[in-house]
Amino acid sequence: MERPSSAKETQLENLPAARAGGTARKEAGDSGELFSRDQRETKAALLSEASRGHLAGFQACTKLQSFTPKPLRKPRLERTFSLDELLWRRRRPLKMSQDSVADRTAMGSSSGSLQAGNPVQRRTASNGKHHQVQESSHSLHGASDSPYARQGKFNLSDLQGKLSKIMPVQLPPPLELIGSFPSLRKSNRIDPDCADYRLSPLGAFPRAGGSWSDTQLHSRGMVCHSCCSASMKSTFSLLAPIRVRDVRSRSYLEGSLLASGALLGAEELNRYFPDRTVGIFIATWNMQGKKELPELLDDLLLPSDPDYAQDLYVIGIQEGCPDRREWEVRLQETLGPHYVMLYAASHGVLYMSIFLRRDLIWFCSEVEFATVTTRIVSQIKTKGSLGVCFTFFGTSFLFITSHFTSGDSKVYERVLDYNKTIQALALPKYIPDTNPYRSSPSDVTTRFDNVFWFGDFNFRLNEGRQVVEEILSHGVATDVSKLLQHDQLTKEMNSGSIFKGFQEAPILFRPSYKFDVGRDTYDTTSKQRTPSYTDRIVFRSRHKDDVHPAKYSSCLGIKTSDHRPVYGLFRVRVRPGRDNIPLAAGQFDRELYLIGIKRRITRELQKKQALKDQKSSAVCSVS
Repeated sequence: MERPSSAKETQLENLPAARAGGTARKEAGDSGELFSRDQRETKAALLSEASRGHLAGFQACTKLQSFTPKPLRKPRLERTFSLDELLWRRRRPLKMSQDSVADRTAMGSSSGSLQAGNPVQRRTASNGKHHQVQESSHSLHGASDSPYARQGKFNLSDLQGKLSKIMPVQLPPPLELIGSFPSLRKSNRIDPDCADYRLSPLGAFPRAGGSWSDTQLHSRGMVCHSCCSASMKSTFSLLAPIRVRDVRSRSYLEGSLLASGALLGAEELNRYFPDRTVGIFIATWNMQGKKELPELLDDLLLPSDPDYAQDLYVIGIQEGCPDRREWEVRLQETLGPHYVMLYAASHGVLYMSIFLRRDLIWFCSEVEFATVTTRIVSQIKTKGSLGVCFTFFGTSFLFITSHFTSGDSKVYERVLDYNKTIQALALPKYIPDTNPYRSSPSDVTTRFDNVFWFGDFNFRLNEGRQVVEEILSHGVATDVSKLLQHDQLTKEMNSGSIFKGFQEAPILFRPSYKFDVGRDTYDTTSKQRTPSYTDRIVFRSRHKDDVHPAKYSSCLGIKTSDHRPVYGLFRVRVRPGRDNIPLAAGQFDRELYLIGIKRRITRELQKKQALKDQKSSAVCSVS
């Protein structure tokens, strides 16, 4: 059976005859115009036959019908992908599409459409799925490699109607905003401190304090069903999320019996103090009425031994300077912007200033104070006591600074001053007692959970000056326990005649009285007073082991008085309370705060300018 000749073979057979005819015309002497016209007609015939041959071969290969060119279609507006979809598409594995095509269950109707529309794929279906995918992709690539497809004349709009979209089996994983892409971190400025936050499907960002446990987070409904509790915790903020229903229904000024959900309750206390202990700094100093104040109080208020500052600062002054406001400004300037003055009171030349961390002023009750004069003439207020009390969360505090009768042998008078103070100090006034069953109307110190009593008690050493100087001559290796054997206050406390129920931290420092002003030597005047421990700090607590002294020492760097300041650092246990007390509502001395901060900034600028001037003056030039 003879194979029919194709158009291309017929064209090749006629090509030598055409060339021979052209050569004969040229030899016969035809004109150049006739030769060029015949040549153009021959080329046009050749191109027409070649085009029809290519189109017939392409239709035979792809089994597609001839198409009619259509006008250009208007661009279709597509939905802009969100940041989540773009990130997911970027992180999506490249093999995902191949696995979806190879899997019949993932293909759905698209697999059937490909099998029905591609004869090459039907012939190779028995060779396996992998070979099927290769043949189908090869046929498509073969069509796209044709010159017509490269020139944009081939349109696959007919096949698009038969192919369905390939969808993944599972939904994409939830996006984690971890800032792992440098470009996204740079463009969106993702803070590394916020890396523990996760994008929840509900579009919310709940947070909780770092001290809350996972059980507490789940019990409060603050963890989404698809978010882990670890992502809800905040490592840099103490603020906890507030639910709308709590704001709508809860009254924060109602007392709660179990202290749960209260403003001063256990939740707030655990958030700020997970161990439920607060650091308190107590200082007492007899200024001797000097007008001059030390330039810096860092050695007193901020000793270098502890690594961290305390939460509460209480400073008691006896025989204070004439300008009490200037003294308070100096305190604020030294403590800096992290602290605010909660309260300040005075009784003649007795001063007391209380500074608190500014984040904790919302958890204090109103502050109350009372005074007692121990002089026979009440108008003379050089001796007496000043008491200040308030409640912090659910723990009540009483701070008393006193200046008792002076004199080496007036021990009985000093005991009378103590008894008059505990009986006449009318506190508390409006703040409810946290435990009224353990209170006594004749002793003010029994009405509070924790009591700190400090001041110039004027108790001396019952020993001669020469014996005391001999003990102190050993320098750093001085055993002060030998001196305390002659201490009047220690003997009276052991007998129970004064400071009943109070304790004192071990004394390891030298006597704080009496020094020559501006010098480290004890009294060299004609009176030759015996060095003594007149400045003391004692404490009392309703609950055993609630107060732990961390440090008890004196500040030898401040020499503007004949007394050296004495200070103590304490760790005090705090309990949750109820919102049935008169709250201070964040009150503090704002004017003092601004003056102190301005002074601090000015001092720093002056230091920098002085250092700059010193460097510039040290440069010399040689002419």
